[in-house]
Amino acid sequence: MKKSCIALFTLFILSSCAELQQVINQLPQGTIDNEEIASGLRQALDFGIDKQVSKLTQTDGFFKNELVKILLPDELKKVDKALRDVGLSNLADDGLKVLNRAAEDAVKEATPIFVDAVKGITFADAKNILLGSDNAATQYLTSKTETTLYSKFNPVIKNSFSKVGADKIWSNLITRYNALPLTADVNPDLTDYVTKEALKGVYTMIAIEEKEIRTNFSSRTTDLLKRVFALQD
Repeated sequence: MKKSCIALFTLFILSSCAELQQVINQLPQGTIDNEEIASGLRQALDFGIDKQVSKLTQTDGFFKNELVKILLPDELKKVDKALRDVGLSNLADDGLKVLNRAAEDAVKEATPIFVDAVKGITFADAKNILLGSDNAATQYLTSKTETTLYSKFNPVIKNSFSKVGADKIWSNLITRYNALPLTADVNPDLTDYVTKEALKGVYTMIAIEEKEIRTNFSSRTTDLLKRVFALQD
């Protein structure tokens, strides 16, 4: 009886040790320095571009994505309403759609710009960003790159306006509106507006992937991501 008790106790200890070792194996090994954390954050942002931003480049990537769909600026909402009131709903619909088409085309052309921006970013305090909010790395990327990316992205948007015919459609649309009686003429800078909205859409989609990596273990598909993001679990 005594031998049986000892055997059961030994078995329990061995089983517990095996479970404990399994837990230990899942913990981050060794010391992770600031540069390795920064590399993990960059990789998460890269994945955001690869997995999420690429969706924006497809037809309806902006137009049918309610998170990033480009709506009319306040100045043009009165234009939209006035044209619909006089039976030009189709023209108004086309005007909204081509703004989104221009953004979809531009993001496709400008994706390398975002990739380079992520490669070049330096995290002043990577650990605090890692332990921050679900989109802390994306917010940091935005603060460090938005102004520079705007200057690079704006001419791409301008080219895309011409490529998808948005310039002609909006020229016709605004001409029609300005010809209506009792309306004040409008001349909006749509290139500037769509550039800002498209950039906002890009950062939104990168943030989605960052949150996924932070909260979903299965989304950490590399050893680096597993090691780094285990620190914030």
